[in-house]
Amino acid sequence: MPSTMRCEIVSAEREMFSGKVTMVVASGAVGDLGILPHHTPLLTSLQPGPVRVQLDDGTEELFYVNGGYLEVQPKEVTILADVAERVEEMDEQAAEAARVAAREALEGKNKDMDYSAAAAQLAESLAQLRTIEHLRRKGGRGGK
Repeated sequence: MPSTMRCEIVSAEREMFSGKVTMVVASGAVGDLGILPHHTPLLTSLQPGPVRVQLDDGTEELFYVNGGYLEVQPKEVTILADVAERVEEMDEQAAEAARVAAREALEGKNKDMDYSAAAAQLAESLAQLRTIEHLRRKGGRGGK
């Protein structure tokens, strides 16, 4: 049996995941992080993007977070995010619509949205679409 650690993924609305895992992969502030049991303690901010957890039976679960924080202790990883979703529950059409609206705002076609809000919306929608595509490549259904 592989070595495991406890993983908690919590959003502002609910606990998304709690269980034993062999690895966690997330998009940290300065790049992707791969966390294994007994990792050195760490606290970092997260970028919008996928979080993969590998269970001790070898299967993976995939989540999307819009940012937040990741804390690593030798036997536990905690992810706190304002928004976290299981990728299977994500709405690909809504993410694509948000991407289009953000691009239009950046091109000056939507005067109701300021530039920084449009840039943030574009980054988040692209991260959501990348996460859905990652699931699709893994053989999942890739959104609603």
